[in-house]
Amino acid sequence: MEPSILQTCYIETPLGHAKITGNENGIASVSILDTQKELSDSIPESLLDCVIQLKAYFNDTRKTFDLKLNPEGTTFQKKVWKQLETIPFGKSISYLDLSKQLGDAKAIRAVANANGKNPLWIIVPCHRVIGSDGSLTGYAGGLYRKQWLLNHESDYKQQMLF
Repeated sequence: MEPSILQTCYIETPLGHAKITGNENGIASVSILDTQKELSDSIPESLLDCVIQLKAYFNDTRKTFDLKLNPEGTTFQKKVWKQLETIPFGKSISYLDLSKQLGDAKAIRAVANANGKNPLWIIVPCHRVIGSDGSLTGYAGGLYRKQWLLNHESDYKQQMLF
């Protein structure tokens, strides 16, 4: 059987333009771009649910995702990404706690590395993993985006004073 070609679309989010790739086998990647891309006029059928669910997330009407996922990665990376999906909306955990949940506290560097290679921005919530001291540590999309996402999911939204 011939592998199916990945389809792509670009959408606007509050954090910039996002690129979504996938096909009938599932969503392969969702990434935030640091450059403006031409937004897609039409969304491929295989990506439509993802676009709808991401827009609902940003509009505060969705807290979880129900999508068929098909990311590329090693067996270990996929194990880490699966564990990330268990972190509830509005909650965060440390890299150490994530390593312990995976059964090996000493694997913290490998877990952090796998976390950083997560190809499914927001869908697999790697932004919910922080340093043991509560600090925002590395985030492929930039720390300001990580902070924005954590604030977006917080029960205590920071209000503008002026």
